[in-house]
Amino acid sequence: MRFERELLKGLAPTLVMELLASQAMYGYELSEALAKRSNGIFNLGKGTLYPLLYNLEAKRLIAGAWQTGSTGRERKYYSLTGKGKRQLAKSLEQLEALQKGLKLALQPNLAPA
Repeated sequence: MRFERELLKGLAPTLVMELLASQAMYGYELSEALAKRSNGIFNLGKGTLYPLLYNLEAKRLIAGAWQTGSTGRERKYYSLTGKGKRQLAKSLEQLEALQKGLKLALQPNLAPA
């Protein structure tokens, strides 16, 4: 199923920060993990992912550090900052409230209180 670009655009920062909350990852690794976790629903291409990472880094929600991987290749690993953890908590709280509201609004048999 394809989703509207704007809908996904609003969720992508929270999804990326949630992945980085458990461990540091480089861009391709993030993209693969997100696609796998979402069963292919969230596929962020390079043109979406890297600008998002740069934006999150500019806002100091994530921090990037160059490291040499097991293949000897330099990769930029991103991790969540303290500010990012606080923002993630707020975003998850908002998404939970949104989910509850959508569930209520989409139930046709519920009469308003």
